Amino acid sequence: MAGGLLAAAPARAATAPSGPTASVTLGDSYISGEAGRWKGNSADSTGGRTGTDRAWTGSSYDPSLVYGTTAASGCDRSDVAEVLGAPTVAQKQINLACSGAVTANVFRASNGGQAYKGEAPQADQLATVAAQNNVKLITLSIGGNDLGFSDVISTCVQDYLVWYSYCHGSQQSAIDAKMPAAMAGVGKAIDEIRAVMANAGYAQGDYRLVLQSYPSPIPRSAEMRYPESGWSRSDTGGCPFWNGDADWARDSMVPQISTALAGVAAGKGVQFLDLSNLLQGHEVCSTSAQQPTASTPPSATTGEWARFLDGGLNTTQGALQESMHPNYYGQQALGSCLTLLWAKPSGNYACRNTAGRDASGMYLTAR
Repeated sequence: MAGGLLAAAPARAATAPSGPTASVTLGDSYISGEAGRWKGNSADSTGGRTGTDRAWTGSSYDPSLVYGTTAASGCDRSDVAEVLGAPTVAQKQINLACSGAVTANVFRASNGGQAYKGEAPQADQLATVAAQNNVKLITLSIGGNDLGFSDVISTCVQDYLVWYSYCHGSQQSAIDAKMPAAMAGVGKAIDEIRAVMANAGYAQGDYRLVLQSYPSPIPRSAEMRYPESGWSRSDTGGCPFWNGDADWARDSMVPQISTALAGVAAGKGVQFLDLSNLLQGHEVCSTSAQQPTASTPPSATTGEWARFLDGGLNTTQGALQESMHPNYYGQQALGSCLTLLWAKPSGNYACRNTAGRDASGMYLTAR
């Protein structure tokens, strides 16, 4: 004691919890597992849809068989979501993502975060997870809904089916206008995640944080197996897009968003996983893929890895929100990508597939 005052206690070093190791995913539909219900696509609207519908009970359809309790809320966390497809990363796989989420649904409530579909902001949910587990990996997919992905798809489909005009001019302008705010939101989401982890006693070196981009669900026009004229792209293929719009989406919009997200990752010092070519050759309506038939069952090697447009002229098999998302096979591919990335403690990578292979053929290239 000096001068009647107690000496200050030494600062205690931050210590991460010692519970089971955990891998956690946050964000939107592209990581929640949306469309995991479907093993490829089939224009057959009866029964098990040629074996593609995993919600078929033999007499009716029960989406909760795939999405569990989140089928009711619409968060659609499937049983083949990306985090579940990478079980060797950690002892526990925890999926906090919710279909339709925007960046504000990730922020803490105390810092502008918004609850969504009856759930607290994802960063606040992460705080509980971080306190009860030893989190080793956090993977984030966010920003697409801030950019209006669903509006882009809806406009392009309407321009094909109704207005007979191109969408890419107006939608490029819309993406450009929303990009600054969307990327600022992604950056803030990363900051919010780090704040939660620091408050839970983690140092930045105690866990890895990965930001991932989005794949293109449709191919470029040269790889479309249905002609641009007629109705086969809509009533059979579920890919009602003009050639010019397909080329723009595949080779301009998706790479632009990926580049922007890579810039955010670099600025925040987190790892980046580029998924823009994940579905190459397995996109909806790709010439390298096919729909199953009565004599050719669903197959990961020959099938489409993304959900076709549901609710169009061809079918109303499932929920519209499942459209244009990686399906059962695509989710398995995402899980393989995450497993591969876990073996790379630093650096940025792109994940690609090997033609003629299932998810076991995924590989990384330096980005």
